Order: sequence, then C-alpha cells, then structure tokens
Amino acid sequence: MNKLEQIEKIAIPSASKIALVVIDGLGGLPHPETGKTELETARTPNLDHLAEKGVCGLIEPLGPGLTPGSGPAHLALFGYDPFQFTIGRGILEALGIDFALQEGDVAARGNFCTVDSEGVILDRRAGRISTQECARLCGQLSQIKVGEVQPLVSPVRGHRFLVVFRGNNLYPDVSDSDPNQVGLKPNEVIALSPEAKKTAALAAEWVSKARDILANSYPANMVLLRGFSQRPSFPSMSQVYKLSPVAIATYPMYRGLARVVGMEVADVDSGSSIEQEFAVLAQHYASYDFFFLHVKQGDAAGEDGDFGEKVRVIEQVDAAVSRLTDLQPDVIVVTGDHSTPALLKAHSWHPVPFLLFSRWCRTDDVTEFSERACAKGALGRLPALEVMPLALANALKLTKFGA
Repeated sequence: MNKLEQIEKIAIPSASKIALVVIDGLGGLPHPETGKTELETARTPNLDHLAEKGVCGLIEPLGPGLTPGSGPAHLALFGYDPFQFTIGRGILEALGIDFALQEGDVAARGNFCTVDSEGVILDRRAGRISTQECARLCGQLSQIKVGEVQPLVSPVRGHRFLVVFRGNNLYPDVSDSDPNQVGLKPNEVIALSPEAKKTAALAAEWVSKARDILANSYPANMVLLRGFSQRPSFPSMSQVYKLSPVAIATYPMYRGLARVVGMEVADVDSGSSIEQEFAVLAQHYASYDFFFLHVKQGDAAGEDGDFGEKVRVIEQVDAAVSRLTDLQPDVIVVTGDHSTPALLKAHSWHPVPFLLFSRWCRTDDVTEFSERACAKGALGRLPALEVMPLALANALKLTKFGA
C-alpha cells in the first residue's frame, strides 16, 4: 500500500479550508553585492507575519541534489510521488489549453528557438516572441504532414506551442530534441523503446520539415521538442483527500497539472496580474475547500537572470496575500515548487522556503519568510511529499492511523 492509499483511508471531509500558494521558482541564491537572496531582499511584511505566527522549514522537491522540472515538483507538492506518478510536459500543455485529446495521442511541448547558420542554439526561447507571433508560426507548421499523419499544432503562450501526433500504434517513449542549454545543436529525436520507432521517425521528420519552413523566421527559426507523453490516469485529490479543490493559475501547464490530479480549474485570463489571481480565489472561496494558487512570474524572472524583477514579483505576492488572510482560511501554505536563482538562470537543486499557518501549528522562533530564517524553522528539511499531509492535519481533515 502506498502513502496515498494510506491517507485515503484516514482522510475525512470537513468545512475547513486550505490555501496553497506556490510562488514558482521561489528559492534563490545570495546576490554577490548584498549577500541576500531575492526573497531576503524583498519587503514582505505580510509573509513575515504568517511566518512568525506559523511554522517554517525548507522542502526538498525530489531529494538532496536533484533539480526538478515543474511537473514533478508540483506533483510532489500535491502529495503524488513523482518517481511513481510520472507525466510528460506535452500532455500537461495539452490539458492546460483544453486541447481535445483522443485515445492514443502522443503530445510534445515545443519551444520556438533561435539557431545560428550552423544550427547551434543561441536562444532556447527565441527572444520570448509574442503569443500572436507564436500563433502565426503555428499556422505555418500546421501544414506539415508526415507519413499518414498530419500532426496537430497549437500555440500555448509566448514561444511555447503544442504538437500532437495522432495515428495508430504511436508510443511516447521518444527522446527530447531540446538539449536544455544554449551552445549546442538540437538533439536527434530517437526511440527509447522498440515500440516507439515509428513515433520517433515521425517526430524527426516533422522537426526537419519545421526547420525548413522556419529558416527565414528569425528569431524563431527552429523548434525544440520535449516531454513526449500520453495522458495518464491518476487518483483524484477528491478521491484521496476528500477535498473539493480548485486551481487558480494563468499558465497552461499548471492548469494541466491541476486537471491531472482532479482539480477544477478557475477561469483566469492568461494576462491576469498576481492581484487578480487572488481576487479570483476570493470569488470562488465559498464553493471549494482547497485552493491552489500558482504565481508563474517568479520563475520567469529567475530564468531570465533578472534578480530585481524576481524581488518585485515576491513583493507583489506579499501585497496580494492580504486578500487571502482577510478570508481567514484554516490553513495557509506558502512555498515554491523549486528554486530558480537569478544567478543561475535555471531551476536548481536548492531546498525551498516553506511556511504553514494554522490555528493548530506549533510556532517556532522564525520571524521572517526567507531561506536563512526557514532553515532554522521547527520543521527542518522535509520532502515536498509531506506538504499535503501537514496541511490536511492542520485542517483537521485526517483521523488517527491504526489502532
């Protein structure tokens, strides 16, 4: 029996409410001039107050030294062991934009990118082209046919798009073409199992034809594919935790993640501000008892190496969190899915600050929400998989385990 099955046996419905606020890429590294991280630099009186009245620690998304992708990091926060419950980025993008998937579809997440005359990647995000430009280019790529399959191409947001291969006997065991760093050529798409040879050949042919079409479309003159996947079947949060959950997220992938674990997804405009996301939570407060609110901007700033912008994002969350505290949920959790230090311009393995506020928690000596302060918190370092049991317990939604 795995842990989800154990929790399902002791979870009980109740009127108490839980809010999980995830600041994507929250964790950082000290700036060389100040010695402070982005979170330590930001002015966060509201988050500091929650930290002082609650209990704090650091969470490990996957384990020491392991750098997580956003998918497994969020699954861990939701209580799903990412080494047991795996899902590809392609399916998350598809679910996030309400793409009408069919049985057997293989989806991949795509980036428009910039390559030089030798095919070496200069920018994995093509200068973060607009969603409008992405849609125009996707229209061109939609004409590509490979074998007996016409892949389905849809814009997602900015430089990101979705490609779905629909046909008979397709399998997702296919390697990424995205090497995840600049200065290299895109990887060859190859099969990772004998069954996937057909799928890999179709994908490789599609990439080749896409390159020809985009040759004169600088800066978006090439594509990168990753996360080939088919839709999985996971137990829902309603089934396991006896919750009525809703997600408030602007970015398609996180909306897709929420749907995979059975959350309702609130109608939020893709251009909504952080303040507007909290307003949407308030609008839905009477209808649900679990609220997942995702803030994407922190991760984007970290990946861009923009230390100051990440500080501003954190301060915007702090200002908006008063909307949440005014609602007086029984449990408030604030953390990140992973660290994205601006100094690294990438996800990292560093543990993530975590605070839990409830009537029933044992407070510690932490008086501010920061990496250094949380490292001294009573919760110490804990796996991200422990977040949901802690939240449920503090909401009095778990009965005793065993005799």
